[in-house]
Amino acid sequence: MKTFLLSIFIFTCLQAGAQQHIISLQESKQAAIAYSYTLKNGELRISSAKTDVVAAHSDYFPSVSATGVGLFGFKDFVSAMPPLLEKGINNFYLVGVTGKESLYAGGKIKTGNQLAALQLQVSQIRKKQSADSVILLTEQKYWNLVNIQEQQKTILVNEAFLNSVLKIQKDMLQSGLIARNDLLKVRVQLSQLLVNKSKLQNGRRVALLDFSMYTGIAFDSLMVMQDTVNKNSTPVLPALQPDTNLTRNANYQLLTKRIDGEKLQTRLANGDNLPSLAIGLSASQTGSINGGIGSNFVPASFVTLSIPLSNGLWGRGKQKVRQQRINEQIAQNDFHDGQNQLKVGIMRYWYDLQDQLTQISYAKDNLEQATENLKVNQDNYKAGLATISEVLDAQTAYQQASSTVATSFADFYVRLAIYNYVTAKTEN
Repeated sequence: MKTFLLSIFIFTCLQAGAQQHIISLQESKQAAIAYSYTLKNGELRISSAKTDVVAAHSDYFPSVSATGVGLFGFKDFVSAMPPLLEKGINNFYLVGVTGKESLYAGGKIKTGNQLAALQLQVSQIRKKQSADSVILLTEQKYWNLVNIQEQQKTILVNEAFLNSVLKIQKDMLQSGLIARNDLLKVRVQLSQLLVNKSKLQNGRRVALLDFSMYTGIAFDSLMVMQDTVNKNSTPVLPALQPDTNLTRNANYQLLTKRIDGEKLQTRLANGDNLPSLAIGLSASQTGSINGGIGSNFVPASFVTLSIPLSNGLWGRGKQKVRQQRINEQIAQNDFHDGQNQLKVGIMRYWYDLQDQLTQISYAKDNLEQATENLKVNQDNYKAGLATISEVLDAQTAYQQASSTVATSFADFYVRLAIYNYVTAKTEN
C-alpha cells in the first residue's frame, strides 16, 4: 500500500513539473529587451538624430530657389503705341532661378554638423542606458519571484511538519496523554501558517503579473523561475576589488558629452558675430504672352558679405557668447561632481555586496542552529522532556531562519545586478 501511494505521489509531482512553465533569467532579459517600449522609443530617437545629421550635412551644398510671377489684366497695362508697340500689353510674367553657396559662415555650418553628430551619440548612449535599466529591473523582478518561490517551499515544509505534529497530538489526546490545550496550540500555529501561505500565493500572483507585463511574456500562473537558492553554497564577489573605471558608464559618458555640447554651443554663438561670405548665380526670364515686347533672359552673378558690427562688439551676440562660456564652466563643475558621485555609488554598492555575503553567512549559521534546535526539541518532546510550546517555538525559529536565508540570497543577487549596472557590466 505504501508503495502504491508513493507511486501516485511521484506521478503527481512529475505531472505538475511537466505542466510548469520554466523561465530562465537570460530568457527574461531577452524578452524584456525585445518588448520594452522605452527601447523602441530610443531606437526612434536614434533615427530622428540620424535625420538631423543628414539635414545638417545638406548645409554644405548650395541652396537653390525658384521664383515665378504672373500678372493678367482685364484691361491693357500699356496701350498700343504704333509703330513702337503694335499691341497693348495686358499680361506679364517673370521666372527666375537663384543658387547661393556659402563660402564662410563663421564656422556655423561645421559646428552645426558636429552638434548633430554629438546628438546622435547622446541618443545612442541613452538607448544603452535604457537597455541597462530594463535589464536591471528585470533581474530585480526575477529574483523577487525566486525569493517568493523559496518562501513557499519553506511554508510547505513547515506545513508538513505541523500536520505531522497535529496527527501525533490527536493520537495522544485520544489516549489521554495530553490536554486539549496542547492540541489547540498546534492548530493555532498551523492556521497562522496557512494564512501566511495564502498571502504569499496572492503576492506571487501579483509579482508574476508585474513580471509578465514588464517582460512581455504571456502571463501563466504555472510560470516558475528556473533559479533556486542553494543553501549549501555561498555566492562570491564579482572581483577582488571594486571597479571604479567610469569610461563605460553611461552617466559618465553623458557628462562628457554635455561638456562637448556646451563648447560647440559657444562656437555656434560666436559664429553669429563673425563675417559671412557667399556667392551666387541668378537667371531670370521676363516677358509677355502674345504681347508686343517679346521676352528677355537676364543672367547674373553676385557676392554677398555680411559683417555684424554692433552685435559682436557690444550687442546681444557678445553677451550670448559670454553666457555660453559660463555654461561651459557649469558643465565642467557638474562633470567633476557627477564623477565623484558615481565613484561613491560604486563603492557603496560594493560594500553592500560584502555586507550581504556576511548576512548570508550569519543566516546559514542561524538556520543550522535552528534546525538542530528543532530536532532536539522534537526528541525531547517525544521523551517527555519538553512541552509542545517549546516545539512550536523551535518550529517558528526554524521557519524564520529558513526564510531569512532565502531572502539573503535573493538580496545578494539583486545587489549584484545593481553593482553591474553602475559599473556598466550589464550584459545586453
